[in-house]
Amino acid sequence: MKNKVGVRKDNDAKREKAVPQKLEDNARVMMTQWRFPPDSETGWHRHALGYCIVYLTAAKHSVETRDGVVREVFLPAGESYFRKAGIEHNVINIGDNEILMVETELK
Repeated sequence: MKNKVGVRKDNDAKREKAVPQKLEDNARVMMTQWRFPPDSETGWHRHALGYCIVYLTAAKHSVETRDGVVREVFLPAGESYFRKAGIEHNVINIGDNEILMVETELK
C-alpha cells in the first residue's frame, strides 16, 4: 500500500456516489460490496464498527478527513486491511478504472 498525503480542496465538484450492494447481514457481520466508477465517492461517513476491506480490483483512491487531510492510496487487487471504528472520512476513486471491494463490518 502506497500513500501520499495532501490537503483537501474545498472547490471539489459534486461526485457520483459509489454503489453499495449488501451481501450479508447477520448477528456477527455486515458485508457490503462497493463499486466505485472513476471519480465517484462514498460521501462523508463514520464507521460505528471495526471493519475489514478486501480489494477485488486494483485501486487508486483518496481518503479525505474532516480536518482537511487527503491521503492518496494505491492498492493492488487482493490487498486487505482492518480499521477500527471512528474517524469520519470520504473515499474517492481517483483512478481510471472501476474499483470493486468488499467491506466486512464486525458486530
